[in-house]
Amino acid sequence: MSLGASFRSDKDSISRFAADGNDQPKRKPVSAKKLYSMVRPDWIFGIFGSIGAFVAGAQMPLFALGVTQALVSYYMGWETTKKEVRKIAILFLCGAVLTVFFHVLEHINFGIMGERLTLRVRERMFGAILRNEIGWFDEVSNTSAMLSSRLETDATLLRTIVVDRSTILLQNIGMIVTSLVIAFILNWRITLVVLATYPLMISGHISEKLFMTGYGGNLGKSYLKANMLAAEAVSNIRTVAAFCSEEKVIKLYADELKEPAKRSFRRGQTAGIFYGVSQFFLFSSYALALWYGSVLMSKELASFKSVMKSFMVLIVTALAMGETLALAPDIIKGNQMAASVFEVLDRKTEVLSDVGEDIAKVEGIIELRGVEFRYPSRPDIVIFRDFDLKMKAGRSMALVGMSGSGKSTVLALILRFYDPTAGKVMIDGKDIKKLRLKSLRKHIGLVQQEPALFATTIYDNIVYGKDGATETEVIEAAKLANAHSFISALPEGYSTKVGERGVQLSGGQKQRIAIARAIIKDPAILLLDEATSALDVESERVVQQALDRVMKNRTTVMVAHRLSIFKMLMLYQFCRTENRRTGKSLNFVEKRMGPILS
Repeated sequence: MSLGASFRSDKDSISRFAADGNDQPKRKPVSAKKLYSMVRPDWIFGIFGSIGAFVAGAQMPLFALGVTQALVSYYMGWETTKKEVRKIAILFLCGAVLTVFFHVLEHINFGIMGERLTLRVRERMFGAILRNEIGWFDEVSNTSAMLSSRLETDATLLRTIVVDRSTILLQNIGMIVTSLVIAFILNWRITLVVLATYPLMISGHISEKLFMTGYGGNLGKSYLKANMLAAEAVSNIRTVAAFCSEEKVIKLYADELKEPAKRSFRRGQTAGIFYGVSQFFLFSSYALALWYGSVLMSKELASFKSVMKSFMVLIVTALAMGETLALAPDIIKGNQMAASVFEVLDRKTEVLSDVGEDIAKVEGIIELRGVEFRYPSRPDIVIFRDFDLKMKAGRSMALVGMSGSGKSTVLALILRFYDPTAGKVMIDGKDIKKLRLKSLRKHIGLVQQEPALFATTIYDNIVYGKDGATETEVIEAAKLANAHSFISALPEGYSTKVGERGVQLSGGQKQRIAIARAIIKDPAILLLDEATSALDVESERVVQQALDRVMKNRTTVMVAHRLSIFKMLMLYQFCRTENRRTGKSLNFVEKRMGPILS
């Protein structure tokens, strides 16, 4: 039942996201200058690639001209025919050699540019994502599954539009320019007549382009929601398997695919109709050119040779132009994804991390003064109002209370995951808004209820707490956390891989590694967010021994539901009360002194 409710609530949130997504302001279109600025560092590859693309494109109309000349030569005398065919064959061989060279030049340079662009975009997007404040990640549209999917798809599609499609576009432009020059030289009359029909061919492609812009814009977002559901199911596969809910999850995933599949099908049908209309105009222009060529020949204004050559070259031109215009849907889709990329890159975080005063030393005095706070994702719910709290340096303090009373929120405010809407959070008498964020957090250690371990070695997980930590420091931190003995007993010791989210270790082992990671930087302030609540009795005892050891001589704030784990601590008990005037629940704090017994 709980699993069904969980996935149902996820589905409801996805539906809400779809609804909210329709109300979101339309993204600003990305200018070509801004789009191509992403490949500016690789401009030299772009120049050589463009040269290769132009020449490669120009070869096709020249090939058509050569084939037509060979066909025409068969209507001449046999000696003339042999001479012309031999000459054209030699020219084709030379052209084949040049084709290899220029295509290699084109694809190598644009390939390098594309790979570097993908790498650059992903690095910048990932950096921009990590710079955002924690409240940004609370939004439904910024879940881990969606963000990871955007990192993959947006960067790849940006490469497609900026490099891959531009390569084809440049090649076709070279083909069109060469074809028109040759056609005008051979017979300008037929060329003008065929060009007069091009607006009809283009109209079909323009209609398709407008349709794709207005109708298929959010299809990618629809698939992102399905991807998010799949990622959550895979990450919670043990829960899914335990409740035999594979079929249920598959059905939910299939339901999320139905709407984008329907829209994609309808879009494909309409696009096919428009494309068919454009092809109708294309072949009609061929018929017109052939008929008009016969008229010119009857009036002796053109020869058979010039008419055939012009016709063949113009066919190549029409095909190239049709292919170029057929890229319109991909260009439109790529521009939308480019807007998504720059939406992430250009966003200004509300909590700046690289500004403010550096602090070399922290005593550990923490004070919350007149704090009012609402979570950005739940602005209607007041968590704190006129909230005051003061913690002395080097002392340990416990925050207890029911779920939702605001205990963990205090820790989030101290770490400046969020800024209060009113009031101040101060450390050593300084408003933390005026301190450089990275400098502040270097003096704070955090141990959470569910330790977040990375899929690497135990050693790397502990070193994660302090850049440049030595092996001696790692072992000392592990000893303080009661972790060294069990780590040393493992076959690979500190080189043991913990698996995704630490699945290879028990809950108590993961928690002790998290404690070692928190204290390796010797923080002046230690925040413990229900660090033992998810453990069994024996694991809790071992972890509590480690906590008792590392809490000495540092300001420690502990959060828990149970009073039994606290000894001689200053205790703040969080409660909830109903405001009779507004009807909203507010927090108040009752200050008590230990020892505390349940």
